[in-house]
Amino acid sequence: MASERSVHFLDGGGEMADAIRAFDWSQHELGLPDTWPATLKTVVSMALNSRFPKCVVWGPNLISIHNDAFRSILGDKRPALGRSFWDVWAEVWPEIGPIAERAYAGEATFIRDFPLEIDRYGYPEEVHFTFCYSPIRDDRGKVCGMIDTVIETTSVVEAQRQARLLNRELEHRIKNTLSVIAAIVNQTLRSSRSDAIAREVLMRRIGALAQAQMLLTRSTFAEAPVRSVIEEALTPFRTGHGRFEIAGPPVMLSSRQALSLALSINELATNALKYGALTNDAGRVRLTWTAGHPNTDEVFRLTWTEEGGPRVPKTRQKGFGTRIIENVLAEDFMGNVTLTHDPVGFRCELTTQMRYIGEDREVSD
Repeated sequence: MASERSVHFLDGGGEMADAIRAFDWSQHELGLPDTWPATLKTVVSMALNSRFPKCVVWGPNLISIHNDAFRSILGDKRPALGRSFWDVWAEVWPEIGPIAERAYAGEATFIRDFPLEIDRYGYPEEVHFTFCYSPIRDDRGKVCGMIDTVIETTSVVEAQRQARLLNRELEHRIKNTLSVIAAIVNQTLRSSRSDAIAREVLMRRIGALAQAQMLLTRSTFAEAPVRSVIEEALTPFRTGHGRFEIAGPPVMLSSRQALSLALSINELATNALKYGALTNDAGRVRLTWTAGHPNTDEVFRLTWTEEGGPRVPKTRQKGFGTRIIENVLAEDFMGNVTLTHDPVGFRCELTTQMRYIGEDREVSD
């Protein structure tokens, strides 16, 4: 324990000051605190009274004396007081040892967001620190140690990383969305016979695209549940009379898959409203899907089946909606789409492998 003689330099130092007083220094190389060099006492007093994480590293064996705020840096490591700094941080000494050597050579070093893999809770974790190793000189100018002033920036670095990922995803989706809008405008104006019809069809298709974008925005730009995509796309067509049966297991789609599926469902529902099961009160639509294990070659199958509508003639001319379903939907899911004009009711089936579900691929210009 510390000598009962004056150790006033520890005053105001919080819990670590009490720990220094209670520590058995009698057999330690530093000796009793009241015998410490004036320079060490001054630096320790300043560190203990700081609310910023600081650790004084003293002597050739790098003895550690830290303040209360430094405990958050240590985590659940065993007490560092009186131990060598290299022993406390043995797992990262190859990275920080050379920086400490420079401090002992008289060179201060400031590093921002330095990445390290440390073990302070019983397992390795990737962390980032902004810190400064500053040399400590005695009254003759000799370097006797260093002071580590540090703050953990892991959460800030991770937030910046996530922001970059989200910005790249947003940029990617905006480019894809503008390409889809351009195609919608071009095909709608080309195939419509009047400005009024063109306006109606164009606004409906862009509205479906906007609904899908809103859903993706709420799910943090990355992916969306297939059920939510379907329900959002069918919102304008649902009358509350149970015309749609929707069933399937939870599956997450990539942003591009969500957009193409939303547009395809909108086209299928519009076609059913004009020519199929939704033209009368008896018609029904069953929209079901099955899925295998994620990231495998097992089959994902989504089926749109109409029942109870008028007899379905085989469509002679393929419009833009059909091209969305047969080409864009199939490509974005890296699968196959089959359209069946069965007289009993129209049927659309999408099949692919589970390893393609949720995978967003860059599309070349």
